[in-house]
Amino acid sequence: MRVNFVLSEVATGLRRNLTMTVAMILTTAISLGLMGTGLLIAGMISDMKEIYYDKVQVSIFLADGVTDEQRQAIQSELEASPEVAGFIYESREEAYERFRQQFSQQPELVENTPPDALPESFRVELVNPERYEVIAAEFPNGENGVDQVRDEGQFLDRLFSLLNGARNATIAVAVVQALAALLLISNTIQLAAFNRRNETNIMRLVGASRWYTQLPFILEAAIAGLIGGLLAAGGLILTKVLFIERTLAGPIKAGIIPPVEWDAIIWNSVIVSGVGVALAGIAAYVTLRLYVRL
Repeated sequence: MRVNFVLSEVATGLRRNLTMTVAMILTTAISLGLMGTGLLIAGMISDMKEIYYDKVQVSIFLADGVTDEQRQAIQSELEASPEVAGFIYESREEAYERFRQQFSQQPELVENTPPDALPESFRVELVNPERYEVIAAEFPNGENGVDQVRDEGQFLDRLFSLLNGARNATIAVAVVQALAALLLISNTIQLAAFNRRNETNIMRLVGASRWYTQLPFILEAAIAGLIGGLLAAGGLILTKVLFIERTLAGPIKAGIIPPVEWDAIIWNSVIVSGVGVALAGIAAYVTLRLYVRL
């Protein structure tokens, strides 16, 4: 097989259908970029679950007028309860200091929040987080110095449901874009094969195999898919630099959102680039086998 000839045919094909090739590359890049974003979101959700679900607590917020006797009674009940694995008491001052640290990147919010706005509380770790109702029954809201009992696991369930919805929506759009890219690749290959039918017919007449005549078209699609994958990888890098490291810097520093490391960006970039090459090459091969006679 003459490698130089095949490569020259690939270059010629890319130049002849330049506008369709550019459209194919851009459509592929968008679909792969969305896929990479979905993978990043999935990774962040997994990391957040490891961070938060291992620390799920029940918060017992105390009323403004709670007395020392009521506070001591709540602590004694927690110590005696078999449902409680451990607990800590957090005063108003400690709650406000934790609030300042978590939202240090948002000074206006901290300045507009008075120190006495955050209540004192007990942070309770349960032996079985699913038995929140037992603690809620032991400490009814509005009685004996208790303002309210809140299960942080319910908030986490709603949060992760929202994040999973965003991930699924991103992947769904990526699938639609991928289908559009595959159709565009198929049409581009059919058009390229039609424009070069005289050359390929001559090659077949002089003894060239079908695979030999198809290979330039498959390589054209694979190269376009690779370029689209590299553009998608560049988009992931820009997302980390311009969005994650700047817009989300505050929540990441406060430990609210896990950081996205460079190895995750590199790994996802490799995945989307490989997927781009594979999908484009397979689409071209199937198109040539089913719709084009070479």
